[in-house]
Amino acid sequence: MSLRRRSSRVPRPLPRVPRPLQLLLAASLLGALLAPPAAAATPAGHALSGGAGGRVPLRVATYNIHAGAGMDGVFDLDRQTAELRSLNADVIGLQEVDRHWGSRSEWRDLAGELARRLRMYVFFAPIYSLDPAEPGAPRAEYGVAVLSRHRIVSAENHEITRLSTQDPNPVPAPAPGFGEVFVRVRGLPVHVYVTHLDYRPDPAVRVAQVADTRRIMAEDRGPKILLGDFNAEPAAPELAPLWRELADADPGAPTFPAQDPVKRIDFVAVSKNGTGVHRAWVPESLASDHRAVVADLLLRR
Repeated sequence: MSLRRRSSRVPRPLPRVPRPLQLLLAASLLGALLAPPAAAATPAGHALSGGAGGRVPLRVATYNIHAGAGMDGVFDLDRQTAELRSLNADVIGLQEVDRHWGSRSEWRDLAGELARRLRMYVFFAPIYSLDPAEPGAPRAEYGVAVLSRHRIVSAENHEITRLSTQDPNPVPAPAPGFGEVFVRVRGLPVHVYVTHLDYRPDPAVRVAQVADTRRIMAEDRGPKILLGDFNAEPAAPELAPLWRELADADPGAPTFPAQDPVKRIDFVAVSKNGTGVHRAWVPESLASDHRAVVADLLLRR
């Protein structure tokens, strides 16, 4: 029996803006508090009330950011920041995330920048980590990431079966890039996973990846949330084993391509025991070549 190894890499919390406390000048209103900062406020339309019926609300999202480029192929991190901010999600899974990868994303750390802009914690799980072109430069990395308003207690970059795009003669082999974070939501332990499954028409690698995913997730207890680009539609045979333990938070709309989408390949999936879906939707946007999926969940305490 193999034991899971928790990553020694502990994500560094990014600083949060403190809750502003301002006294109104009018004497009759002295001591009144202004609203919390936008990064922590509950938006209009965030329909859930905390702790109702013994359930804990959590808004999650998944978004393939296309290395920062929109449907027009133009790199624009400001545009994607605005789109992510508009989701007002507590936890976001990102795919196709560059970190000093190349000129297409201006050699920037996209996960780190988005986390700072949105005032969220971050864990980046590289699929590829290559030696830099110049000595002393950062490693060129590409993978998935989790952004969270809740402090990340621990994190791990798991290996699943992959067919490398960096090898001229690839064979299926274990490789990193299946990210997991452990957070506490109002004291409730929650496991969040983010993934990007193989894109090829032949489903053989996805079949192996689904088996790996189920094996890894089975080792954890409590509410579980799987976010990702599965590169397959909900009824695809290779995804069927996932639906034994997980429920698809079906938003009722396609996600790809972002311009006139025709299929849903982006998913929020939740454990059947302990997690309920209040509602899910797909916002219209051309900030990436995918559309996001957003879901309001109710976690059983």
